[in-house]
Amino acid sequence: DRKKDMFISGGENIYPAEIEKVLYGHTAVHMCAVVGIPDARWGEAGLACVVLKADTAVSAADLRAYMADHLAKYKVPKHIEIMDTLPISGAGKILKRELQIRFTKR
Repeated sequence: DRKKDMFISGGENIYPAEIEKVLYGHTAVHMCAVVGIPDARWGEAGLACVVLKADTAVSAADLRAYMADHLAKYKVPKHIEIMDTLPISGAGKILKRELQIRFTKR
C-alpha cells in the first residue's frame, strides 16, 4: 500500500488501496483506481475510476451501495466514473496521476 496515494477528506485519512481492495471484490469490476481530487467542501474527495468486466453491467449507484456495505461511510468515494480503459504505464501500472489531472480539470 502506497502511503503517498493517501488523501485527506474532511480531516480523515483515506487510503485508496483499501477502497480498491473492496472494489476488486465486486464480481463486475475488472480494474479500478481510487484517487483524491480537489473538493471545495472537504478539501479532497474520492474518485473511483472503474473498468467493468466484459458482458457485465452495473451502475455507479450499485457500486456505491456495495462499497457502503464494506467501508465506513466517509471512505466511500464521492465520485464514481465507469470507464472503458484506465491509463496504464509500459510496466503495466495504472497511472493514477493522469486520472487526477484529467478529473481535476473538469
